[in-house]
Amino acid sequence: MGYIEGVSRGQILMLPPSLDEFVDEENAVRVIDVYVDGLDMACLGFEKAVPAQTGRPAYSPRDMLKLYVYGYMNRIRSSRRLETESRRNLEVIWLLGRLSPDHKTISRFRKDNPLALKNVFRDFVKMCMKMKLYGRELAAIDGSKFSASNSIGRNFSARELDKRIKRLDGRIDEYMQQLSEADEAEGQSMEEGDVKGIIERLSRRKCAYESYVEELSQSGETQISLTDPDARMMKGAHGFGVSYNVQVSVDSKHGLIAEFDVTQEGNDIKQLSGMALATADILEAPNITATADGGYNSGGEIAKCIEKGITPHVTGSQGEICVPCEAHEAHKVESHDNGRGTYIGERNIVICPMGNAMPPKYFKKDDRTAQHYDGKACSSCKCKCTPSKFKTFGIRMKRSEFSKECDLDNLHVKQIVISPDKSITDRRKGLAEHPFGTIKRNMDAGYLLTRGLGNVKGEMSLAVLAYNLKRAINIMGTKRLLEAMI
Repeated sequence: MGYIEGVSRGQILMLPPSLDEFVDEENAVRVIDVYVDGLDMACLGFEKAVPAQTGRPAYSPRDMLKLYVYGYMNRIRSSRRLETESRRNLEVIWLLGRLSPDHKTISRFRKDNPLALKNVFRDFVKMCMKMKLYGRELAAIDGSKFSASNSIGRNFSARELDKRIKRLDGRIDEYMQQLSEADEAEGQSMEEGDVKGIIERLSRRKCAYESYVEELSQSGETQISLTDPDARMMKGAHGFGVSYNVQVSVDSKHGLIAEFDVTQEGNDIKQLSGMALATADILEAPNITATADGGYNSGGEIAKCIEKGITPHVTGSQGEICVPCEAHEAHKVESHDNGRGTYIGERNIVICPMGNAMPPKYFKKDDRTAQHYDGKACSSCKCKCTPSKFKTFGIRMKRSEFSKECDLDNLHVKQIVISPDKSITDRRKGLAEHPFGTIKRNMDAGYLLTRGLGNVKGEMSLAVLAYNLKRAINIMGTKRLLEAMI
């Protein structure tokens, strides 16, 4: 008995199969095609959404968007690889109608339309809301570091630059000493020329470092990246690296991403209120519940969420916080300049104007002045309560002031006791960390190809859109999803 044999390559078919027959009805590529065809490209802000009347015709932004969405759903993000796939991949050939754009054209589309790509992501979220795929009750917020297109060797902090300049000064002095010794000796002309060349190279490098120091002093930044100026050195799960901090908010019903953002902040301490409010806005759920891990435990951020009607459940946030009183809405506490500390007598703590609980650390001057501060909260707060000459930051209060509580109404704040629900905070990990694992591993998008904060946001828009598309297909199935789109 022989083997199964294919059709002879030289066989002439009377009725050759059409291109549509190579893509079955359950193929996800049909969802991409129908969804993108239904978009209003001009309203979303895509360049060349309206074809020019003169000149060489351009590729339609619809076709370019289809190509990129397909690529991100199938671990193909490089513009050169997408160009190759457009010539050999039957699904891509079907999707683009045999078009094969050049890799530069493909790359330029992603670079020129970052805001439009974010709008497409939001449009898909709105469409899924109409399909009732979002529960709009609980959102889990988390962040993860994505490697930037910038090596560690091309990122410098002010301290590192100072060390390198001092080290170069020492090496230049050594070679200058060798030159002076060569002048006293005979027959050293060749060595002297080599030493002068080395000194010139070291001097040019020193000048470059000094220019970086000057740039840092003018910009007020603490570090500089040469390849991607917007990238920052951050600590991630596998140590330090030049990265961006990507924030996502995941709805609890089906695990769909509701909102995302890309920041230059190395930690998550200031991201809670911004992500929670953006999620409430896009899901049209002003009283949504938000949960996050201990990295988001900031009294000020929690207070902002409560003030806007959002219920936050943050790991490790047990205690009292202060939010502006409704009767004093015009006197919102936004910094230490327009608010004062509130003493809570039952627990012998001070609530600072930023909402952090500060226990007494030590007493000074005959036990009459207490230093209240929270080392972690105060170190990350830019509104210091004490002059810089003090080693510890915090609110200094006299012992006599502890006899009674401050009048909260006069302070324009009200005390709220927060008690996170463990059953809610325990759900966070399974909700918020799953998308990062899928995007980084299954979609091979744990490192960034574009440079600049705006372009990175556009690139992440494609990644989270592809994630939501795959998720929606798994939830509803291809046929049901296509029927809902039409």
